[in-house]
Amino acid sequence: MESLKVTEQASAYDNLQEMSVHDLLTGINREDRRVAEAVAATIPTMERLVERIVERMRNGGRMFYIGAGTSGRLAVTDASELPPTYGVPFDLVIGLIAGGDGALRRAVEHAEDDTEGAWRDMQPWHPDGGDILIGVAASGTTPYVVGGLRTARAHGLLTGAITCNPSSPVAAEAEYALEAIVGPEFVTGSTRMKAGTAQKLMLNMLSTAVMIRLGRVQGNKMVNMQLTNNKLVERGTRMVAEETGLPPEEARRLLLACGSVKAAINSAKGGK
Repeated sequence: MESLKVTEQASAYDNLQEMSVHDLLTGINREDRRVAEAVAATIPTMERLVERIVERMRNGGRMFYIGAGTSGRLAVTDASELPPTYGVPFDLVIGLIAGGDGALRRAVEHAEDDTEGAWRDMQPWHPDGGDILIGVAASGTTPYVVGGLRTARAHGLLTGAITCNPSSPVAAEAEYALEAIVGPEFVTGSTRMKAGTAQKLMLNMLSTAVMIRLGRVQGNKMVNMQLTNNKLVERGTRMVAEETGLPPEEARRLLLACGSVKAAINSAKGGK
């Protein structure tokens, strides 16, 4: 009989319905504090993975994320935030969830059980051996992710896994396995909690490090962000003004004329 996954083991807390709101919140917070330490243990492997990803992306490779349920939603969110944040094309990092975009709001029955689904979902982008696939699965057993990684690796893609159980099938299919073992959830089996937080942190770390190494950040600023709303225009204006010494009004005018913080700064400095 298969041993019980860590993510499915019984909570250290019981009779939750009898606890006060204060004790509920304190218990959840206490468990959340374990997450960062578990994620820190993945850094040596993540470092090697980031270096490999950057190498491939500099040569034209793209990165795919695949996942189901909470894992898939987190993956799609991370991918969708990169173009406005770093000004990269929308098809550079592609997030896919089992069951399609409709599954972002409502679970699609048995979609995660399709071992061929992920590779099929990737086909509109014509993946090849220069690309990267990151499989995200808290349990480490999701067939959609296991099958996707197996097929991608057979086609020469660089593969990585993000999971919260040790020695899982998902990890076994990936060249680089990031395993943040956060322990049982406050509500038994509710992996949207600690496991979800761990996956979010790992996705943040991975994609942010990749974007920085690809030159999408200058100093500590998002100089390639898209100016899609007033808040971002104001943020960009401050960046340009701070970097160039221009008055805010002139910095804003230059920013809007150039279309990005980086272009505006280069223009103000004579194209250097």
